Amino acid sequence: MAQFAVFGVLGTSWMSRLPSIRADLGLSAAELGGLLVVGGAGTLAAVMVTGAVVARLGSRTTLVVATVGNVLGFGLVAAATTTGEVALFALGACLNGMCGALTNVPININAAAVERAIGRAVLPHFHAAFSIGAAVGALLAAGFAWTGSPVAVQLAVVTGAVTLARALLIGPSTALAPERAPRAGADGRRGAGARGALGAWREPRTLLIGLVLLAASLSEGSAGTWMALAVVDGFAARESVGAVAYGTFVGAMTVVRFLGTGLIDRFGRVTVLRVSGVSALVGLLAFGLAPSLPLAWVGIVAWGCGAALANPIAISAASDEPVHAAARVAVASSFSTVAMLAAPPLLGLLADGVGVRTALLTICGAAVLSLALAGQVRPPATSTAPAPAADRDARAEG
Repeated sequence: MAQFAVFGVLGTSWMSRLPSIRADLGLSAAELGGLLVVGGAGTLAAVMVTGAVVARLGSRTTLVVATVGNVLGFGLVAAATTTGEVALFALGACLNGMCGALTNVPININAAAVERAIGRAVLPHFHAAFSIGAAVGALLAAGFAWTGSPVAVQLAVVTGAVTLARALLIGPSTALAPERAPRAGADGRRGAGARGALGAWREPRTLLIGLVLLAASLSEGSAGTWMALAVVDGFAARESVGAVAYGTFVGAMTVVRFLGTGLIDRFGRVTVLRVSGVSALVGLLAFGLAPSLPLAWVGIVAWGCGAALANPIAISAASDEPVHAAARVAVASSFSTVAMLAAPPLLGLLADGVGVRTALLTICGAAVLSLALAGQVRPPATSTAPAPAADRDARAEG
C-alpha cells in the first residue's frame, strides 16, 4: 500500500501547482492542455509494452527503472519552470508519463496478487492508499503555494523524499510476484509471452473493461488536472484554495475506497460500479453548475465518492485470471492513457471558450459510459479470483 501512497504524492503534488506552472511558462489554458498531452503520449507509448516488459524483466526491475526515470523527468520539469523553457517541460512530462505507466501496471499487478492470496476484495484499499498519498501531495502543494515557494523548490523536495521511499519499498512490495516470467511459453518457444500480451487486445471483455477504466480515468484524471484551475478561475479563489479543493476530492475518494471493500463483497462489483456512476454524474453537474463555491464543494465531495471505486474495480476485473493479469491490466490501462492523452487538450480548448468549470461538464459522458458497461466487470465463470457474494449469485443465476 505504501508504494501506492508515494505514487499518489509524486503525481498530485506537481499537478496541484498547474496555475504556477502555467504562469512560469507563460501559457494559456489551451496551450497548457496541449502541452500536457505530451505526458499522455509518453504514458501511451510505454503502456503498450509494459505488460511484455513486466513479463520479461519482472515487477522489481521495472519499478527500479521507473523510479530512476522519474528523478530525471521531474528534474527537467523543475528546470523548465525556472528557465521558462517549454521544450524542457515537454521532455520532462513525456519521461514522467512513461515512468508512470512503468509504475502503475506492476504495482496494480502486485496488489491483485495480494487480493488473490487473501481471498477477498482488498484492491480498493490499495487505491485508497494512493488517494491518501494524493491528498498529502495536494496539501504539500497548497503549503508550498501559500508560502510562495517556486515550483522547482517543491519538486526538488518532494521528488527527493519520494525517491528514497520508493527505493526502500520496491523489495517488500513485489514479494508475491516472480521476478520475471519464463522466457518460453507453454509451447516452448521464445516470444510466447509477448504474443500472449498482444493477444489480450483481441479479447472483447478486456477491451470493454478498458472502456470502463477509460471512463474512470476521465473522471478522476480530469479532476486532478483541472479542478484547481476550475476553482481559481471560476470563483476567483487563491491557488491554495484550489489545491485544498482537490484535496477534498481526494479525501472523499479515500473514505469510499476504505469502505469499498465491504460494499463490493456485499453487493458485488456491478452494483457498486453503477451507484458510483450515478454519484459521479450528480457531483459533476453540481460542481459545474453551482452558483457559489460552497455549493460547488458539495459537488466535489459527490464527484469524489463516485470516482473512488471504478478504477480498482476495473483493475480487479482485468486481473481475474492470474496467468493473463499482466497483459490484461496493461491493455486496460492503455485506455486510461488514451483518456489522459485526449482530455487535457480538448478540455483546455473548451476552457478557453466557456471556462474550466463548464468544460468539465463534458466528463458527464464518462459517468454514463461507466453505467452502460458496468456488467462487464462481473467475474467470469472460469475465474480463480475471489468473487463477491453478489457476483457469485449473479453468475449462478446466469
